[in-house]
Amino acid sequence: MASEGVLLGMGNPLLDISAVVDDAFLTKYDVKLNNAILAEEKHLPMYDELASKDNVEYIAGGATQNSIRVAQWMLQTPGATSYMGCIGKDKFGEEMKKNAQAAGVTAHYYEDEAAPTGTCAVCVVGGERSLVANLSAANCYKSEHLKKPENWALVEKAKYIYIAGFFLTVSPDSIQLVAEHAAANNKVFLMNLSAPFICEFFRDAQEKVLPFVDYIFGNETEARIFAKVRGWETENVEEIALKISQLPLASGKQKRIAVITQGADPVVVAEDGQVKTFPVILLPKEKLVDTNGAGDAFVGGFLSQLVQQKSIEDCVKAGCYAANVIIQRSGCTYPEKPDFN
Repeated sequence: MASEGVLLGMGNPLLDISAVVDDAFLTKYDVKLNNAILAEEKHLPMYDELASKDNVEYIAGGATQNSIRVAQWMLQTPGATSYMGCIGKDKFGEEMKKNAQAAGVTAHYYEDEAAPTGTCAVCVVGGERSLVANLSAANCYKSEHLKKPENWALVEKAKYIYIAGFFLTVSPDSIQLVAEHAAANNKVFLMNLSAPFICEFFRDAQEKVLPFVDYIFGNETEARIFAKVRGWETENVEEIALKISQLPLASGKQKRIAVITQGADPVVVAEDGQVKTFPVILLPKEKLVDTNGAGDAFVGGFLSQLVQQKSIEDCVKAGCYAANVIIQRSGCTYPEKPDFN
């Protein structure tokens, strides 16, 4: 059984506005398939257009929140997980609070008076997805909220802390606070590369926190960009994972484990100078509904076993199971109970 508050996530809470679109829609808004970007002026009309579609769905999302919700679902212990991020005081914010509560996650949102709750356009074409995030309130998170006693108590209680790389664009000082706390208190700190643009344009913030990261997650595209930015002359995911695992650590940290997913190809895990690969559960194309949240779900499944101190192999198996469940459904959603064993 997982103890109360064992896992804490911090990130950008976004309400996913998800709909099936066509290639013309992507072209119109200059969006590439299987990418994750921040919204620019030209993307803003997209949200209303998606919302007007018959097949539109609203799902509480944001990368870290997805992973925490999936971990909570896998654990089935109410309150085993907690989450912090910034929402607006509006109907989407209320929707987010209801959603977190229904999922069994202890959410302490910072509510911004001025900015609306962040949204993410999820454009689905042929089961593949492209994400355009309009951060709005999510961009307003302040470390002052984190430092409040009732919120810092969540940090104190947690033994595992997970933050997606997207949060580097919002509150690097909050990340640094919890990363240093984890190092000083022998806790496990985990992060995600999250998107190519994070590796390219937020390298300094990423470099600053990397020494504190015990587990780093990413997919093959992010891993290759991470390597390219650092001038590593290799496209080989196994080599890159190994190099990431061997980057310098903060004092007191013993080792880092790099976990790189590759869609339908095996998961690559690098630790202690060695690389292992684990097959994923293959899904017939006709069963694929939508890949949105697959990476987040993998992390959530992985975390659900890690907090129970299971082996890396069990963690990867649970990650693959969770991702497999999610891609057969619309958005990052799941049935009432997992049947993982």
